Amino acid sequence: MNEETPTSRNQLRLALVGCGRISRLHCERVAADGRASITALFDPDPAAAQALRFGPAERAVVFPSFAALIDGGQFDAVVVASPTHLHFEQASALLSRGVPVLCEKPLARSRPEIVALIEASQKTGVLLSVAYQRRTWATYRALRRLVRSGDFGPVRAVLSHNVENWQSTIAGTWRDDPQMNPGGFIGDAGSHKIDAVFSVTGLEPSAVFARCDRCGSHVEITATVSALLLGGVPLTMSFVGRGQAFQELLSVHCAAADLTLRDGELWLARDGHSERVAIGEADSDPITGFLDTILLGAENFAPPVCALPVFDLTQGLFESARTGRSITLA
Repeated sequence: MNEETPTSRNQLRLALVGCGRISRLHCERVAADGRASITALFDPDPAAAQALRFGPAERAVVFPSFAALIDGGQFDAVVVASPTHLHFEQASALLSRGVPVLCEKPLARSRPEIVALIEASQKTGVLLSVAYQRRTWATYRALRRLVRSGDFGPVRAVLSHNVENWQSTIAGTWRDDPQMNPGGFIGDAGSHKIDAVFSVTGLEPSAVFARCDRCGSHVEITATVSALLLGGVPLTMSFVGRGQAFQELLSVHCAAADLTLRDGELWLARDGHSERVAIGEADSDPITGFLDTILLGAENFAPPVCALPVFDLTQGLFESARTGRSITLA
């Protein structure tokens, strides 16, 4: 499978497992980065794999099964972009063979599966990253730097508001199947926003109360969340998966300033005045971050342990919505 070392060739060889919409974006990012090429593809729908084969991954070999790919493919690392219920089995098989993995979110369906993947990565020393893209964006990296600098005092409250026209895209797809996509909009696209809260603040959840609505779909589409982070910091989140246009706001209220990321712009408010903050960080994406870790030894931008607080809050909010009770998480 890996007969040559990555440094003995001009490009790192990447296999892509799952060839849906996000995979096309990954292919475009690979091409833009220039340090890797897609050499192997698998999707249960052969037409989906062939669509990439005759598009952005024109040199890739299409395999009829995941087993055939890992046994016969020529690659140095793998991007797992299959439905959530397949992540654990596929990532586990790759890690056991010493293959670095970039896995789409959510990392796995259950807490035991996430813990097992964390332990497998730690035991083998094989890289496993989660494709939480906001961790690589310049805007979120700048917000994280400011919040964690301590210059504005401790975090006192956090507000997150998230809107997408998500429901209209899922009819007839695996995303509208609660067995394949547990948590719907909140567990899928919403996991990015949940992770962003923990990544920016460094705080983890301790309790949650929530209400959810499937809005006629088979999975959750909307949610309102009132939670506590460790230290008693209040967190308020809203998820609207049936909106008309993309909206995203994350506001971190510190003792001496309010830091708000809104519509791609970062704002700082203090002493009654608000000003826009220049973004000093370079923009990136999960593919570039993954390649930086493999090729340059950069820090893993999203290690698998970051999936645990996301899973805990997500499952807690669904339990709260079912029972009408506040759920203690830690």
